[in-house]
Amino acid sequence: MAICKLSVLLATALTASAAVVEKRATCSSYTLIDTRGTGEPQGPSAGFRTMNSNIMSQVSGGKEYDTVYPAGSNQDSSAGTQDIINHIQQTLASNPNECFILEGYSQGAAATVNALSKLTGASFNAVKGVFLIGDPEHKSGLACNVDNSGGTTTRNVNGLEASYTAGVPSNWVSKTLDVCIYGDGVCDTTHGYGINQQHLQYPGDSKTQNLGTQFVVGKLRGTS
Repeated sequence: MAICKLSVLLATALTASAAVVEKRATCSSYTLIDTRGTGEPQGPSAGFRTMNSNIMSQVSGGKEYDTVYPAGSNQDSSAGTQDIINHIQQTLASNPNECFILEGYSQGAAATVNALSKLTGASFNAVKGVFLIGDPEHKSGLACNVDNSGGTTTRNVNGLEASYTAGVPSNWVSKTLDVCIYGDGVCDTTHGYGINQQHLQYPGDSKTQNLGTQFVVGKLRGTS
């Protein structure tokens, strides 16, 4: 009887250990899709350089894709939205186990949010997390709304485009952090208006960069 019980315990422990290994190995290869803000040159957004360097030093197997779109002053981010969708679908066609993290700053956040409802099935499952900063489509009351300390001072505020856009879909809220610094006039029109000092603060703000690093690393490792 004792041997039988020991066998059961051993089998249980091995199964649990295998599950942990499998969970950690879920994102052995991943892509950070970085969508820049208005006026930033094609390439990485300044808003994510520090956190992406930190993420890739902590989780192996990573690469960055910089969304290709104009990021012009007319705020037409539709090309960026389509490029995000295309890159995910094309990558999954050749590598169905690839994981993705979506990142968007300002107009890039809008392009990212507008892609979410179109990412379904395998694409939805492959995206492990969404990290937004200075989002003009920031919608009041969503659980994913945080300030740069991870707090709630900007949970119940709206962005410049919130009144005529859908915002983060309900099935994406648990995968998302929509970070808005208090007084950022693009995502917090209650306490600020337009592109101001707070809206330009994210790239050099250690709180934002640490929050993003912790969030993304947790999503890639399956621990958050």
